[in-house]
Formats: sequence, structure tokens, C-alpha cells
Amino acid sequence: MRLRLRVNGHIRVVDVEPETPLLWVLRDTLRLTGTKFGCGVGACGACTVHLDGAAVRSCITPVSNVGRKSLTTIEGLAATASAPLQRAWVEEDVPQCGYCQAGQIMQAAALLRTKPHPTGLDIDTAMTGNLCRRAILRAAGNT
Repeated sequence: MRLRLRVNGHIRVVDVEPETPLLWVLRDTLRLTGTKFGCGVGACGACTVHLDGAAVRSCITPVSNVGRKSLTTIEGLAATASAPLQRAWVEEDVPQCGYCQAGQIMQAAALLRTKPHPTGLDIDTAMTGNLCRRAILRAAGNT
């Protein structure tokens, strides 16, 4: 099936099965490899992307669910107001192996979009399944 997707502000046309997980369309078809495969069941957050600004797990989201929504991956995030979040990640020495960082930043960016000044509880709730909460506080100006 031929689908038109708005990815990181650009229209991309893909020819994939509608039930194909969005993760594999991003990585294998569009070669946007910043989004990572982790658990495959939507529990770990390594595959998090934004659909119309909401964090979703791309490993369990069929590409057909994207429709006309705007899709943002980690590659497209730097061009938005989330650059302070990425700087805070570095300043707090969050990266360790780095594999899950893209999903964590995407989850945190969705939180900061809806709650610009989150409490510790807000962060704990939003980031369940993800680590690195202190950098979010820094990016929100709460430290």
C-alpha cells in the first residue's frame, strides 16, 4: 500500500503493508535510524516518536495509524524548541550506552510540551519505563 507520511516536516511516500510497525518503516524504509528497537512490546520507550506532538511507541503502532498526523522522530526534534532538553541531557551526563536516549528524549519532549514546568511526580509518571528524570528538571528550569 502506498502511504503519504509527514515526517519531520517533509512529505514522504512509502510503499508498505498497512500493519507494518511504524518503527520498521522509519528505520528500514526511510533510513531514519535514530529511533531504536528495544523490547518490541511498547514497554521500554526506546522507539518513542511523536504523532501530532504526543509520544507513541513506534514498535507497536501500525504505520496505517499515522494517517494525516505529523510525525516527528529524534532526527527532527533538534529543529524544534526541544534543543534545551537535548543540551540538558548532555549537561547532566545522562547518556551511558546511548541506545535508549532517542526514545527518552522524545518522551521527555512530549511531557514538556504539555507541562512546561513539571513536578517531580509529573516526570516520574510520564517517564515510567524511561530513566533520566533530572535532565528534564534542568530543561524545564526547575534546578
